[in-house]
Parts: sequence; structure tokens; C-alpha cells
Amino acid sequence: MGEHSKTTFPQETLDRWADSGLDLNALFSAGHLGERMSVTVVEASPERVVGTMPVEGNTQPYGLLHGGASAVLAETLGSVGAMLHGGPTRIAVGVDLNCTHHRGVRSGLVTGVATPVHRGRTSATYEIVITDEQDRRVCSARLTCVIREQATG
Repeated sequence: MGEHSKTTFPQETLDRWADSGLDLNALFSAGHLGERMSVTVVEASPERVVGTMPVEGNTQPYGLLHGGASAVLAETLGSVGAMLHGGPTRIAVGVDLNCTHHRGVRSGLVTGVATPVHRGRTSATYEIVITDEQDRRVCSARLTCVIREQATG
């Protein structure tokens, strides 16, 4: 699901999840929505998650990158960071997303970088900065996730 074959994980993350029996690349991909929007998670760790998304195919009627597309990229990257922070026995669920759109983009690729603002036992907040190919800020976002134990059986 999603374009995840190019994701780079630090060895520490690979070691932490080694005994989980889970496919990290599939689990920490952009999912079905991200696949439709061509989101690619490039790098993933609890400290930094990087992903890209093309503008083409993700625009609003005026030909600009859709604000909802930026929100999808932001929530995807922040959620991956929160899930990695939570560890193999926990799940992260987004409960608050705030996006401020700074400039329009008509073409190319946007890149999002998620970094933690807070990483606690039951919640994690990530700041996500989305930039265009000229490294100009397109969107600033903040995502808070609740971290819970996975339901068993």
C-alpha cells in the first residue's frame, strides 16, 4: 500500500521493530489515500519523517496545490513519527491537525519534514513543514496523536 519501497529507517528503528513480525515498509507507508495522492515516505524515524508528494493530481480548481492535499501529507508524516515513537505494541491516532497555508504551488514536488514537538507516553505532537522545490515554505502544520495499546484478540 502506498509507495513505500524507498523508505529509509535508521538501524535503531529496525532493531526495535525486528521481533514484531510486521512489515515496516507497509506499516509506515502513506496508505491507500497516500497511494492515490502519490505520497512517498522517504525517511522515517521517531525524530524525523520526510515525505514527498507531487502537485500534479493534487490541485484545486484554480490549479494550486489543494490545502487538503497538504493536510494529507502532514498527517501522514506526523502519524508515522508518532507510531514509530509509540513502538511495536502501540498505535497512534491523530486527534488534532492544524495547517497554515503560506503560498500557492502550481507544479513540481512538495516535501514535508515532520519533527517532534512533544513525545510522551500517551501523546505525541509533530510539527510538519512543507516546502516547494525552491525550499520555500508552502505550509506549516501541527499534528497531535493519542498513543494507545493495540487491541488484542
